[in-house]
Amino acid sequence: MADWTMRPASVADVEAVAELRAVALRADLERLGRYDDKRVRQRLRDGFAAAYTWVVEVDGAFAGCVALRPDEDAHWLEHFYLVPQLQGSGIGTAVLRELLDRCDSDGTLVRLNVLRGSPARRLYERHGFTLDTEDPVDVFMVRTPRTAVDESTSM
Repeated sequence: MADWTMRPASVADVEAVAELRAVALRADLERLGRYDDKRVRQRLRDGFAAAYTWVVEVDGAFAGCVALRPDEDAHWLEHFYLVPQLQGSGIGTAVLRELLDRCDSDGTLVRLNVLRGSPARRLYERHGFTLDTEDPVDVFMVRTPRTAVDESTSM
């Protein structure tokens, strides 16, 4: 696995993140009959919150992003994308593990949604996310925080 770092995002990152979102979601959105070249980017721009977003870098270059947005009863894991050539390299797992460790230490529930049929769902399931609800396009998942007791019983 390549060395990676995360840094806080800034508003200057929005276009790189919007472009990556379009690339990362294209196949799944096309399969679902929902791909729109402009809308996929604009939805990201409209919902981008730099305060809750991190940029993933590999060798100092933009490699992906992830957001963890606080809500009433949980944090929402959003906009988790890696450039295609790094998918499957272990970086996504490492980034997710770091964020979930933070939530576990705070006792925070984590929610997310993933497109139906997306291979990313397997990654989330491996990290303890379970089905909450689903609709024709999205699968909503939830993960309860792990405690030291949970971890000791799984060894």
